Amino acid sequence: MAYWGEYVSAAERQASARREIAKLEKRGQQIEPVVLKGQQIAKSFWGKGWCQHLESFSDYSNRLPRGRTYVRNGSVCHLKIEPGTITALVSGTSLYHVTITITPLEPALWETIKGQCSGQVASLLELLRGQFSHHVMKIVTDRRHGLFPLPNQIKLDCDCPDGARMCKHLAAVLYGVGSRLDDQPEMLFRLRQVDPMELFAGGLSLPTASNSQVLPDDQLADLFGIELSLDP
Repeated sequence: MAYWGEYVSAAERQASARREIAKLEKRGQQIEPVVLKGQQIAKSFWGKGWCQHLESFSDYSNRLPRGRTYVRNGSVCHLKIEPGTITALVSGTSLYHVTITITPLEPALWETIKGQCSGQVASLLELLRGQFSHHVMKIVTDRRHGLFPLPNQIKLDCDCPDGARMCKHLAAVLYGVGSRLDDQPEMLFRLRQVDPMELFAGGLSLPTASNSQVLPDDQLADLFGIELSLDP
């Protein structure tokens, strides 16, 4: 007979995780939890774009939903984005360590993106707010040739006993990245190891209504050819 282990409630898991996190903080580790504002995982152009890009690939779309509950109930206790690497701690039956490695954006592709966006991004502020022309939006979110990584450029690792290529802890962290990009969109460029300053020329300036726009949800979904699925 298979042994499934003793049932542990979400509240008990989180209490145990808090104790483990407290130990790490005492040892000097800076903890950066994923805290959602409401039940919507991502709200910004970059945050939604990240999640919908991953959901647009069939292998991921079937596995990612396992992580939505985990990220919504605060199980991603720590998430850090560094060049080419995402590290996280996720509360489950134990506190699990997650590492996701992302291939750097190919230099030739980055040069192409810069060339296509030349003269069309007015400022860094405009870029990070996702306030630019629909033409630029299509370039940076292109499914195959944009800023978001392809599945074969993502290496997943979790020390939980689940043998699936993407367990719920990994899925929760991937959604957590989308949430983190709401507040820190510059982390996408850091992750792909490119400099966003190279996408525009001139000094920092505020976007104006005449040369920028915020893409509505229905148009953002059209960029990826899928329905929005981030709301509860």
